[in-house]
Amino acid sequence: MNWIELRALNNLYRYGSAKYNETLKKSKEIGFLIDSLNAIELGHRSYIASDKYKLIYERDYLNQFTAYETFLSANNLLKPQTQYEEADIRILMKLQGMKEDGVLDELRSQIIAADTSLRNISLMFFKSEKYLDNRCSLIEALKQILEVDEFSNEKDQQYIYKLECHNTVAIVLCENLDFLTKPAKPRKHGIELWYVGGKNVGKLDYSQTRGLPIYYSCDWDYDGLFIIFPLVKEKIPGIQLLIPNGSPKSINETGHGSKWPSGLNINSVFEDNNHYCTISELIQKDQWIIEESNDLLRMLEHIKEKQKNNNVM
Repeated sequence: MNWIELRALNNLYRYGSAKYNETLKKSKEIGFLIDSLNAIELGHRSYIASDKYKLIYERDYLNQFTAYETFLSANNLLKPQTQYEEADIRILMKLQGMKEDGVLDELRSQIIAADTSLRNISLMFFKSEKYLDNRCSLIEALKQILEVDEFSNEKDQQYIYKLECHNTVAIVLCENLDFLTKPAKPRKHGIELWYVGGKNVGKLDYSQTRGLPIYYSCDWDYDGLFIIFPLVKEKIPGIQLLIPNGSPKSINETGHGSKWPSGLNINSVFEDNNHYCTISELIQKDQWIIEESNDLLRMLEHIKEKQKNNNVM
């Protein structure tokens, strides 16, 4: 849902009605409340809350709307033209929380030092380099929270974002940014994290692993395993793929865009039996595993145990 839909549902709760507009006519959420739950009725040029609407709204929507409205208002982002998607608001709230906790300081410094492009910012936080295109209000909100005057117009920079630590024992290259926003555990265990931005692996030509073991963490989907990982392995042949421990999700139910093609030859990229079995099961069930759902330290422990057992044999 976007803010127009969220606000309309709240108006139905507060005032008992909400005026028609094109966005609401196309809303799947409102359609569901009308057709499946009979919580909203169609009136003359407006939607009318039925007797059961109040209980449904208080159960399923009120707390979220209150949190969103409080956040947007407190940060002067609540304007008549506001059309943020609900997921966008959650990302902005997460970034604001990181900023208040001081977690965002290091990343912000690297963003400024790299003169990071709008496309790379889009890829960092929204997992699509084109997501921010023509979303002016969202761009301005990000500038405000990150305290950055402008984002570069270049599509890519030769810059690796790093979460460094003392007494480094290993490096993990992450497909997504999420692990870098949670620095406490990796640093405690001497794990240095790198992020280059999905397919933008050209900058790895200049990377130095300093003789440390390096591992790859990614979404276990077609793009992560069969497009990005081979590109990474060309640049860093010794990199090892971490086996996930997160819960698989349905590709269709999550609306995920990276789908498994038919006739995929797993052996062409993966010879390890653990990799092969996990990927085969994901394909068979049409599922994927989101990188940030994994426990990073457990993935590293698993690969160390595996190497120890192989050495014993």
